[in-house]
Amino acid sequence: MADVARLAGVSSQTVSRVSTGHPGVINSTRQQVLAAMRQLGYRPNSAARALKLGEFRTIGVILFTLSTTGNSRTVEAIATHAAREGYAITLIPVAAPTQDGVLGAFTRLGELAVDGIIVIMEVHLLDATTVNLPPGVQVVVVDSDADDRYTVVDTDQTDGTRQAVRHLLDLGHRTVWHVAGPSGSFASERRSKAWRAALEEAGRPVPPLQTGDWSAESGYRAGMLLADEPECTAVFAGNDQMALGLLRAFHERGRTVPADISVVGFDDIPDAASFIPPLTTVHQDFAEVGRRCVQGVLRQIHHEATDPGTTLVPTRLVVRASTAPPAAAR
Repeated sequence: MADVARLAGVSSQTVSRVSTGHPGVINSTRQQVLAAMRQLGYRPNSAARALKLGEFRTIGVILFTLSTTGNSRTVEAIATHAAREGYAITLIPVAAPTQDGVLGAFTRLGELAVDGIIVIMEVHLLDATTVNLPPGVQVVVVDSDADDRYTVVDTDQTDGTRQAVRHLLDLGHRTVWHVAGPSGSFASERRSKAWRAALEEAGRPVPPLQTGDWSAESGYRAGMLLADEPECTAVFAGNDQMALGLLRAFHERGRTVPADISVVGFDDIPDAASFIPPLTTVHQDFAEVGRRCVQGVLRQIHHEATDPGTTLVPTRLVVRASTAPPAAAR
């Protein structure tokens, strides 16, 4: 550091600020110091810095799968916002959502030296009285029903579903069929309950529930069955991938969307506007979920006041061309 300071003509303190990404350095000086670092091949000693400052500038992320849209986009958002705060992330996938699996992941992250942990739970685990995270850990939980024991960040699944069902009923559909995600998923369960509640509140019949696994293939299988239901004029899919499978099935069975059947998804993936027809769907703000997760764990790391409980990130319905009034209403 002293060599870099001499070559750049600045103080060692300025070199330290540049190496840690401190904002209080003018750009010309920062570029001068970075050039000196490159010329000398200087790299900050992260281990020494951790010992000096008492932090590793790393956040651990535990999750059970990256295959779902929600998880992968949440991890991307966490990584982006952590980087903006000068933190890296260490990702630990867990093969099975069990107490042993979670504790094993915490042990591995402890060995890798992280300052705090974000757990993307997805399944019902923390709401079981026999399951607890290790005490004394700075942790934020995503997508879980953990009540008030932990700091939890989640999308407002209930309101998003209510918006989707209300939109279809307001178009004139008698009822709304539903293709749900897997039964073990917290998000899937929350959306299914909200779908049923919205229909019951409106005094509409509740059709038999179809269940998928978040994949387009499972949506396709459900769509082949629903295409034979003459009363089915509107379907709310638990996510956009299953909605894509529905669109394919209805096309193959000669059921035109939205003339014969309206379809609404959930997530608003980047490709949703390019489906045929463009998909009406519930938008999840994954970037905001990631930001609140990072801010929540950083407040704990810095010993700021934090309250346990769930913070809900609002959703909004994006109306496109896959929904329309039923043929009878037209």
